[in-house]
Amino acid sequence: MRRPPLSSQGRVRLGSRPLRLAAFILLCCPALSVAEQFVLFDVTFTYTKEDADHSKPSKSHYYVRGPMLNPDRPRDWTKPVDYRNGTVHIRTEILEKPPGGEPTTWSLCYIPNRGQGNGYGCTGTVVYREKGIYEQDVPMKSFWQNQAIVWTEGIKQMDLVIKDNSGGKGHAHKRPDSEKFFPTKVRITMVQVSAGSTYDPSLVPNLPRPADKGDKAPNAKAAAAEAPSCCSAPNAVAETAIRP
Repeated sequence: MRRPPLSSQGRVRLGSRPLRLAAFILLCCPALSVAEQFVLFDVTFTYTKEDADHSKPSKSHYYVRGPMLNPDRPRDWTKPVDYRNGTVHIRTEILEKPPGGEPTTWSLCYIPNRGQGNGYGCTGTVVYREKGIYEQDVPMKSFWQNQAIVWTEGIKQMDLVIKDNSGGKGHAHKRPDSEKFFPTKVRITMVQVSAGSTYDPSLVPNLPRPADKGDKAPNAKAAAAEAPSCCSAPNAVAETAIRP
């Protein structure tokens, strides 16, 4: 086999510009990051006052675990694909809600295989008042207690908690006017997007086609502004609300 030509100093001479460029990339950029996303879960469920009162171990909770979570989710969220420093796209579709427009939100809590400090961390949906589709992008380092999760060890379940807009302890089952919250039917989808990537709805299975821009609800900014101080929409970098 013919060997590559040597320079006068005995080094291999890369005789073409493409080869020199390839060598530069291999030497200087060995760990280019990969932009990807995956669906953590996509659940549709009806939730009643009875469900909230009897959910265990904690009330007002809906537990997403076992086969309800994506079985192909990574164990290590830091490498080879960096989801730890990415974003989570939260799509909340309110299919049924009692009349009256009572502000409602869901805390979305990551329960890790291994925690530290508090032991778990929560983001959340926007605060909504009516049926519709609400979407937001939340940086993974912005939400409550995100540092309490050892991201190299992965997530074992997600706890979804229905609340009013009063803050972290406003569990809906405690309200004397709980009929303003129950029964409800929702679809919540969480998509983990890697660092440097942008959420692509076309990669998410079973989503309806996007509505025309003219169908956006006028209350999108209001929903974001009403979010409670803990575990919800103030951490979002982009939010929209679309009528069904």
